[in-house]
Amino acid sequence: MTAAPGRRSSTFTRLLRHGFTDASAAERLLDSPDLVPLRDDPVLLEALGGTADPDLALLGLVRLLEAQPNPGARQELLDTLIAAKPLRDRLLGVLGASTALADHLSRHPDDWQALVMYEAYDLHPGVEEFEAGLAEADDPVSLRVAYRRCLLSIAARDVCGTTGVAESAAELADLATATLRAALGLAEAAAPEDAGLCRLAVIAMGKCGGHELNYVSDVDVIFVGEAVEGADETKAVRAATRLASHMMRICSETTVEGSIWPVDANLRPEGRNGPLVRTLSSHLAYYQRWAKTWEFQALLKARPVAGDLELGEEYVAAVQPLVWKAAERENFVPDVQKMRRRVVENIPVAEVDRQLKLGPGGLRDVEFAVQLLQLVHGRTDTSLRSGTTLDALGALAAGGYVGRADAAQLDEAYRFLRTMEHRIQLFRLRRTHLVPEEEAELRRIGRSLGLRTDPVAELIREWKRHATVVRRLHEKLFYRPLLDAVAQLASGEARLSAEAARERMVALGYADPASALRHLEALASGVTRKAAIQRTLLPVLLGWFADSADPDAGLLNFRKVSDALGKTPWYLRLLRDEGAAAQNLARVLSAGRLAPDLLMRAPEAVALLGDGDGGGLEPRSRPHLEQEILAAVRRADGSAQAVTAARGVRRRELFRTAAADIVGSYGTEEQPAEADQGALVDMVGGAVSDLTAATLAGTLRAVVREGWGDSLPTRFAIIGMGRFGGHELGYGSDADVLFVHEPRDGVDEREASQAANKVVSEMRRLLQIPSADPPLLIDADLRPEGKSGPLVRTLTSYEAYYRRWALTWESHALLRAEPVAGDEDLGRRFIELVDPLRYPAGGLGDEAAREIRRLKARMESERLPRGADPKLHAKLGPGGLSDVEWTVQLTQLRHGAQEPGLRTTRTREALAAARTAGLITDEDAEILDEAWVLATRVRNAVMLVRGRAGDTFPSEPRELAAVGRYLGYGPGHVGDMLDAYRRTARRARAVVEELFYGAAER
Repeated sequence: MTAAPGRRSSTFTRLLRHGFTDASAAERLLDSPDLVPLRDDPVLLEALGGTADPDLALLGLVRLLEAQPNPGARQELLDTLIAAKPLRDRLLGVLGASTALADHLSRHPDDWQALVMYEAYDLHPGVEEFEAGLAEADDPVSLRVAYRRCLLSIAARDVCGTTGVAESAAELADLATATLRAALGLAEAAAPEDAGLCRLAVIAMGKCGGHELNYVSDVDVIFVGEAVEGADETKAVRAATRLASHMMRICSETTVEGSIWPVDANLRPEGRNGPLVRTLSSHLAYYQRWAKTWEFQALLKARPVAGDLELGEEYVAAVQPLVWKAAERENFVPDVQKMRRRVVENIPVAEVDRQLKLGPGGLRDVEFAVQLLQLVHGRTDTSLRSGTTLDALGALAAGGYVGRADAAQLDEAYRFLRTMEHRIQLFRLRRTHLVPEEEAELRRIGRSLGLRTDPVAELIREWKRHATVVRRLHEKLFYRPLLDAVAQLASGEARLSAEAARERMVALGYADPASALRHLEALASGVTRKAAIQRTLLPVLLGWFADSADPDAGLLNFRKVSDALGKTPWYLRLLRDEGAAAQNLARVLSAGRLAPDLLMRAPEAVALLGDGDGGGLEPRSRPHLEQEILAAVRRADGSAQAVTAARGVRRRELFRTAAADIVGSYGTEEQPAEADQGALVDMVGGAVSDLTAATLAGTLRAVVREGWGDSLPTRFAIIGMGRFGGHELGYGSDADVLFVHEPRDGVDEREASQAANKVVSEMRRLLQIPSADPPLLIDADLRPEGKSGPLVRTLTSYEAYYRRWALTWESHALLRAEPVAGDEDLGRRFIELVDPLRYPAGGLGDEAAREIRRLKARMESERLPRGADPKLHAKLGPGGLSDVEWTVQLTQLRHGAQEPGLRTTRTREALAAARTAGLITDEDAEILDEAWVLATRVRNAVMLVRGRAGDTFPSEPRELAAVGRYLGYGPGHVGDMLDAYRRTARRARAVVEELFYGAAER
């Protein structure tokens, strides 16, 4: 019967007011015969309006009424619904929150009666009550039905607020325990002969073991088996394996009633590759010899739940001492941090921002931080040994390991995020940790959390707020109590003892915890504004230092910089207010010796790290550098002071380049590590080459001004050679050059020559004055006649020499010639002179190619250091820089006259041109480019880490680890780095064998 228009309008309005989104559909449902007695009942509308989704709750109620087997059953449900508010709230609450449980009630219409009880034991059921609820299940199908019936009662208490998220999670774990016991009972009943041979214990792990299970989750377990007295152990383990496998199938397989949840045994020794069931002694042997750090972290939550509980208790008692020694393992903290990073890295990019569990600021951040603190401090403080996250967090706060305010915020955030996770999973009873994108689903979740004004906007805002809190405290809580210990902060709260503080520093990777604590005390003690800001900064900085290969050096360097700049108003303000500046500084100070050494000589360069858009670390152009250096030279009194000023600019700009390189390699939270390693190599090579050219230009100007005023009697130019001419200088590279001059009109050639030689001699002297800065060595050995020839020649002399005496190696060397300083016109004419030599019109003859091949072989045999591993020598080893460069240069000599693109001094540009011209295949070009970039990065890394140049990987472990970190290899992956280098070099050498040696033979 259709309602009158007036009544419809009134009902329609009330429905909207009570939260219905489709009031027309709701009116039609209320007009159904079964609901006629309740249609105008304000109590029912109010109850529906209190649910997460009133439309869904009403539809579920109609479906449930229609599913009742007869009118009498339907009337009983209606009468109870009207009379009993607890049932009404529970039933409608479930129907408005879960379509999956509504479907269950439609299939099993009598199960609504499981919600009628409201006695005390019903509010907090445990394992025994759930076992009673499953007792009648005699096969997998009936077990699933009984399981869902129990789940229905848990969900009802949850959505009505009768229990909190921690209690609901504990009830879900208890239900899982009862279900595992029931499933094992079914398996034993199906194979009594197996049950008679063995003792089988089921150990819950993960969230089930921690008494904090989700609605839908894998239930992680480990199986322990022993033979009964008199039985053969091998046969007993096989029998136990069959029982365990059957139990897993009962829970995991899908039937007409769906599945319960997967039982996951992959946390067992050797994971899925190991035996499903082991004896206790076999477990212990594995953990004592082979187990990784993460396995001990997982065992923190181990709890016997089914089968032979006595055996299960023996297992837990046996492994617990190993768990609480895990923090003493080498690389303990890096291993835990690496595991967390790996979890984040494996999240699909499109899902990162929606991940409640695994993403930054998610549930896993809380769990990992709490577990890390437990493992470090639980060795001596047994109060911390809970497998339940919130209980452990409370114990950490009570013990002073986490500030009480921080713990309270973290507790609140964790409860909110877990409740969100529960509501998301409850809807369809599917395993997911992704926040949905559909507005209707977000609205339902928001309303289920009590957000009613604007559920979607409020939900997003609260979620982001809590995630931000988690992310901040995840970084902070591991470090903050250290400051409480060394600086007597937070008076009135319990603090870490000195021994506990030392333990934590060791766990973080600090090799000298006593010194580290002294640095912290010096930085954070006192009541000054400086100390207060340091206390704010240090917790996060300590984490960034710990993420490096040398945390001690990072902290020491930070103290030195702070001592030098601590009274400078802008310094601490910069670090406090610009997060990128603080993180960049931490990366730079802990990445090796070069950048900190440069910074200590010019601490004000810290300001370069603070430009929010990254411009502060952008290398400056050569014209800009020359302008600044030449201006400093003009202001200086004498050439020595001028060169000192030029060195000051060079020092600052080397720091800028090194910092940009390190930050690009490490990355920051806002800016991930640079994906294009070639871009970093080009940046460093170009910046250092431009800086060297500008420094030489300034030195030249200083020498000329002091000796001749502004009128040198001869034009003078400097030609860059080798890596300098190729814009490929590394931090520790010498500057290969040629010097050329040309007498001015009316000047005697002898006078001009004397002036030119004096210029060269004075430049070399000034640049070789001892200094703490990285040296700038001028190498002119590539000049005609080598070390035996004059340091400087006229352009005419060069022309005569090259026309008559030039050797193949000189044509080869001239491929990199490029003017870098001095008279531009003279430099241009020098290049015009040598172009025919380096790009011969007729190409390169076979004899000349063989000569180049012989020269390369001799160079490698003579210059490769004795005892060095050739396969790891970045310059002269197989597949190293020399291999790639000589291959490219041979191509330039052979084809440069015909292919304009090859006429470049830069290796990668020439390689790309050869590829474009079809002289090298795409695949071979990619292999050579990758090898060249990697070898260059290795050389740059060695200089950054050790503060002195080197062509091979360091042997000292910390230095080697620092090189690995720069190259993108985390703790424990040094072997992977070396293997990757050998593999890349080996592939490049195969290409060189074909293109260089094969081409020479042809």
